[in-house]
Amino acid sequence: MANKILLLALFGTFLSACEKKKEAAPPEPPAVTVMVVAKSSEPVVTELPGRLEAYRQAEVRARAAGIVTKRLYQEGQIVKEGTPLFKIDPAPLKAAYDITEGQVASAKAAHIVAKDKLNRYSDLKDEKAVSELEYASAVAEEAQAKAALLSAEAGRKNANLNLQYANVTSPIAGRARRAMVTEGALVGLDSPTPLTIVEQTDPIYVNFAQPASEVIALRKASKKGDLQNIPEDAVKVQIIMADGNPYPQAGKLLFSDLSVDPKTDTVSMRALFPNKDGELLSGAFVNVKLVRAVNNDAVLIPRDALVRGPEAATVMVVNAEQKVAAVVVKATELRGTHWVVTEGLNGGEKVILSNPGMLQPGMVVKPMDKAATEPAKTEAPAAKKEG
Repeated sequence: MANKILLLALFGTFLSACEKKKEAAPPEPPAVTVMVVAKSSEPVVTELPGRLEAYRQAEVRARAAGIVTKRLYQEGQIVKEGTPLFKIDPAPLKAAYDITEGQVASAKAAHIVAKDKLNRYSDLKDEKAVSELEYASAVAEEAQAKAALLSAEAGRKNANLNLQYANVTSPIAGRARRAMVTEGALVGLDSPTPLTIVEQTDPIYVNFAQPASEVIALRKASKKGDLQNIPEDAVKVQIIMADGNPYPQAGKLLFSDLSVDPKTDTVSMRALFPNKDGELLSGAFVNVKLVRAVNNDAVLIPRDALVRGPEAATVMVVNAEQKVAAVVVKATELRGTHWVVTEGLNGGEKVILSNPGMLQPGMVVKPMDKAATEPAKTEAPAAKKEG
């Protein structure tokens, strides 16, 4: 019995010693998920506000005075060049044309008389039957009658044009907007209000402006070799619609002004986009994204790896001593689920992905490669063959 008690006492002492050893052992460093980053070539994307403008816009105005009797198109209709849009009362214009017809007939008759007289006087002059003064007078009368005929014919031509202008047609192909006059309105060349406006919106312009400071900084970076400049005729332009979705077709940069607007301190730009389906509406505000350079030293990091502070953005990395270090970076753009870092990382760093904001510089950690921490993907079973 005494031996059993002694054995139990010794066993209890052994267990107590083991527990003390466990308590004295240092804790394991926390495991963190890391990713080794590398440099990559990333486009330098600039996003600017812009406004859409019709490729061509024409104010439809009356070219002859008169009363509007009918609108010949549906508002919002797609029209071709020369499509009739309005009808002006032709009666007064036809009457004016008929008057010129009479004037031409009268002038023709007068010219015939004057010409016959000149021919007769020409023969009589050779026979010395008329004086030089009488012959000169006949020459002048014929010339005057001929000029009167030309004037009458020009008046008739003008009256005929006015008669044709009773049909007001579209000067360009495009979409005819709402009518700005109604039947019964008196219109003419001096009317301040156009009858309507026709816009061609396929293709369509987008006008936008970039701050001069950004343009200058881009050029300086290109000269230093920090950025690779893209030729203007190869610049990619994209429209972001009001709902946040990109317009499916890319545009072409037409020009970038060579001077700065002193009122806004911006450089004006214009791009051209196809608009076959009419999705882009003239006058609408959009956001414009364009790529004018490429950064060959950029680093992409996952969105959660960036820690935003009151003064700067940082990423946590694991150094050679397995300790946490904070690196100040410049993250210029969030592209999908990754930040584009242009300053601070040189490639090759082990960037911490798991809760970097909870770590302190100097902490010892156990880095785990991102690929090793992801669960293995199971292969899908092979499909069974029928038969």
